[in-house]
Amino acid sequence: MKKLIILFCVFAFAKGYAQTGQDDTKVYKKRVLETTEVDFLTSYYSQDGDNAAVSGGIGTEELTDVTGTFVVSIPLNDDDVLTIDAGISAYTSASSSNIDPFDDGPADPFQASSGASSSDTWANLTGSYSHSSDDRNDIWSAKLAISSEYDYFSVGFGGTYSKLFNEKNTEVSVSGNVYLDTWNPIYPTELRPFGAGGNGLNDRVFTQNTISGNTNYNPRFGEFDSKGRNSYSLGFGFSQILHKNLQGSLALDFVQQDGLLSTPFQRVYFGDVADSFIDNFQLADAVERLPDSRFKVAAGGRLNWYINEILTVRTFYRYYYDDWGINSHTASIELPIKITDKFTLYPSYRYYNQTAADYFNPYEEALSTDEFYTSDYDLSEYSANQYGFGVSYTDIFAKAHIWKYGLKSIDLKFYQYDRDTTFSSSIISAGFKFVLD
Repeated sequence: MKKLIILFCVFAFAKGYAQTGQDDTKVYKKRVLETTEVDFLTSYYSQDGDNAAVSGGIGTEELTDVTGTFVVSIPLNDDDVLTIDAGISAYTSASSSNIDPFDDGPADPFQASSGASSSDTWANLTGSYSHSSDDRNDIWSAKLAISSEYDYFSVGFGGTYSKLFNEKNTEVSVSGNVYLDTWNPIYPTELRPFGAGGNGLNDRVFTQNTISGNTNYNPRFGEFDSKGRNSYSLGFGFSQILHKNLQGSLALDFVQQDGLLSTPFQRVYFGDVADSFIDNFQLADAVERLPDSRFKVAAGGRLNWYINEILTVRTFYRYYYDDWGINSHTASIELPIKITDKFTLYPSYRYYNQTAADYFNPYEEALSTDEFYTSDYDLSEYSANQYGFGVSYTDIFAKAHIWKYGLKSIDLKFYQYDRDTTFSSSIISAGFKFVLD
């Protein structure tokens, strides 16, 4: 009897162990994200040039911007990850300060004004959720984004589906996004008296200042009826491991925009209208007027070649087209060089050129009979070169700690960007990744 009881216990234990093993085998899988990760990203950006759209294609484009962003990725379980992205950006701009150039001292398009529009803060909050199938071959994600600044508010949402097959050597994806934006239109200060309910030349901006040149100032101005801008995008991606050392990808994106696509505070000067001035600042003949719809297409590809444990070559090309008449080409190369187990260098170069939009005119070349017009040099014909250099530190063991978080990596990068106009800019950025112990 005693032996029978022992035999029964052994059998029961063996059966339970086997069942547990089967269950463990059935449900065990590698987590998509092992632990909470926190990224802190910051950057300092500066630019300058002599073709400010705020002052009709002439004047300073000086601007500085400081940005800070936290990205927190939280594993909810083996399959699901929640990511919160919160950022804030503060800028000062000599260019946008000239929305109201008459508030303090002599007005000049190449000098900053001290008005409220000389600085602003942009804030963004994005939440995204991703789910991976048990075999990690299907990935769904969805996001919701909100951003705001003094004259703009945006709500966006979207999703992505990715499918891996061919032993995860091939991946296809489709994504869609919708952004619903609302303007709080800010117009150049000299045009506001000519809007609905304004008192024209009897406004104090004219009674307290002296108009020179054409003293019978009579701009072409009416406030925009629409204050909304909607953007819809659809993207397709394809990625393929071509060789153990070679990986390529293709992307095709479509974007449709509708609504107020003009920037309300960007001036335009007509070549067939006599010029009016206050001090050295030319009074606007009109604000930028652009069509209320725009369709964009971009197609591109990447090819990454792992040469050896020290050097990798990353290349990129994209062709862009829109129905405003812009065609552009972008080509870039990056050469990550691993100098030690922990340090990698990132020299890079990017070339870009585009044709001008159908509605672009330099300073005083638009005509008052035109239906659409802009002097924004972002829509002009130009070529640009960007040179970059970065360094990355990686510690897979995350030995350095701040509270309960180990420092996994540090990335520092610098880019210098120059157009063949007078515009140039530079940005230095830093990124820190922490993982929860």
